[in-house]
Amino acid sequence: MSETKHSRQPFGQYPRIRMRRNRSDDWVRRLTAEQVLTPADFIWPVFVKEGGAAKEPIPSLPGVSRLTVPALVKAAEQAAKLGIPMLSLFPYVPKERKTEDAREAYRKGNVIDKAIRALKKAVPEIGIMSDVALDPYISHGQDGLERGGRILNDETIEVLIKQSLALADAGCDVVGPSDMMDGRIGRIRDALDANGYSHVKIMAYSAKYASNFYGPFREAVGSKSALGRADKRTYQMDPANGDEALREGALDVAEGADMLMVKPGLPYLDVLWRMKQQFGMPTFAYQVSGEYAMIKAAAQNGWLDNDKCVLEALMCFKRAGADGILTYSAIEACTLLQKL
Repeated sequence: MSETKHSRQPFGQYPRIRMRRNRSDDWVRRLTAEQVLTPADFIWPVFVKEGGAAKEPIPSLPGVSRLTVPALVKAAEQAAKLGIPMLSLFPYVPKERKTEDAREAYRKGNVIDKAIRALKKAVPEIGIMSDVALDPYISHGQDGLERGGRILNDETIEVLIKQSLALADAGCDVVGPSDMMDGRIGRIRDALDANGYSHVKIMAYSAKYASNFYGPFREAVGSKSALGRADKRTYQMDPANGDEALREGALDVAEGADMLMVKPGLPYLDVLWRMKQQFGMPTFAYQVSGEYAMIKAAAQNGWLDNDKCVLEALMCFKRAGADGILTYSAIEACTLLQKL
């Protein structure tokens, strides 16, 4: 059998080479670490609501709450002090404001509009990203307009454009189209540029999979009951496919995306690695609600060490090529890093 790249031994052999020498002490482990985790790696997803208690705990996301706008401002101030570069905002929309055309998504004065304006005034040093999708605002819980049981691609894009422009007008720094409609990145980019928002960045949810790890998130934004037994497999990606993710990424790059994202995170580290290697773009991963909840549930049962697992999971994203991670553990992780 011919010698291959992987069968060679170019670095010598035991006993002259002892890999453990560089693992012997804390100082040498820190010195030779290939990756370093810092607060600058985190984007903090936050759920925003109107009225009621300042903080409303989400049962399936231990330690995470829906926040009113004043509470959100205080949370953002804390995040900025810790060195977190950006928040990502998601709305909780009451049932009476959900409609089949999702017009609440672009209404001036909706909860996200108020949140962005308040944050840019009170904490201008922190970046603000907002989700671009219709599921929190639409009566049936899907990410797009529906007709006869079909999700309409091009008609949905028209609404997403209106939503993106409304976010840009409020002062949003980054829009994050998470809907997975074909062609929406280019249409949104053109609309932003044509309306004087060429400075607004697009983080494309390029490889968003039809995953079963989104359950707690759907509870958090209030779309779980509306969606019912329906699924999103006609527009979100099949978990079996990796090559398709590269095609999606290539299209988003060509259409003007500034950053790419893979979602979920840990179950799709191979896709994250391939996206980063293929495009060399700023590439992010979303540690989604189910991933977060699994660590918390196991830790609460005494099956895992919460603090160690939180940091280990986040480091895995860095090793796989992520330039940053959307994580509900952002504040917690910053605190843990301070103790190292």
